[in-house]
Amino acid sequence: MRLATALLLALLAQTALAADIYSWRDKDGRVHYSDVPPPAPVQPRSIGSAGPAPAPAAAAPARPANQELEFRKRRAQAAEAEAKLAKEKADAENARAQCDQARGQLATLESGRRIAQYNSAGELEVLDDAQRAANIERARAAVASWCR
Repeated sequence: MRLATALLLALLAQTALAADIYSWRDKDGRVHYSDVPPPAPVQPRSIGSAGPAPAPAAAAPARPANQELEFRKRRAQAAEAEAKLAKEKADAENARAQCDQARGQLATLESGRRIAQYNSAGELEVLDDAQRAANIERARAAVASWCR
């Protein structure tokens, strides 16, 4: 019986919206629970409020339109941050690839092997010492620029 009463109270607490719950005994001795006061000759006993206390006017919840606007703003900021992170990652990957290429060219030039290039006439021409030194300086500058 007490379980049924507790279950009934829990059910009433869920369905009532911030209304007081009253309990009283009728003339036959049965207990009644309701969110409206009983008839006048019966003295009710207030069990309490079924809902949460109303929020103060200063802390009123945001209107749905404002909530939607704030949600879209947060989502746009998150997408912007994600795009920025992706761009930084792509830039870092590009810099690493350029660094690797510059180091490879420098290693090839400093290896002492004979290196040939095509000239403006389309003929293959072996680099002399001056050309090799100029290419080594350019390669070192590229390594210094890309490999930080």
